[in-house]
Amino acid sequence: MKRAGGASPYEALYGFSRAVRSGNRILVAGTGPVEADGSSTRGDAAAQARRCFAIAVTAIEELGGRVDDTVRTRMYITDPVDADAIGKVHAEIFGDVRPAATMVVVASLLRAEWRVEIEAEALVGEA
Repeated sequence: MKRAGGASPYEALYGFSRAVRSGNRILVAGTGPVEADGSSTRGDAAAQARRCFAIAVTAIEELGGRVDDTVRTRMYITDPVDADAIGKVHAEIFGDVRPAATMVVVASLLRAEWRVEIEAEALVGEA
């Protein structure tokens, strides 16, 4: 099993990996909008979503996958008003891939300023 890490201060604190590859499967953990210094991404829901997806795609690539290998995404959002903005960012990144996707409105995320958190799954080498 291979693992990829990220900038989230919670990875070491809570004992998890940003992403794990087992065989041809890559699982990306819940990914909040965290900058390289551990701070939260500033800006609106679209800016935060863009950061979350960038972190997830980077983790997939570090483990030998490509964005085209993504088969599933999950988006947890705190306000349904943000759905279209976040969905449009998803389409920018995955529009040609069209993975199975879920968007769920939740009461809150780990940090009060987070408007979105995402998970992703990729299958490397699948047709």
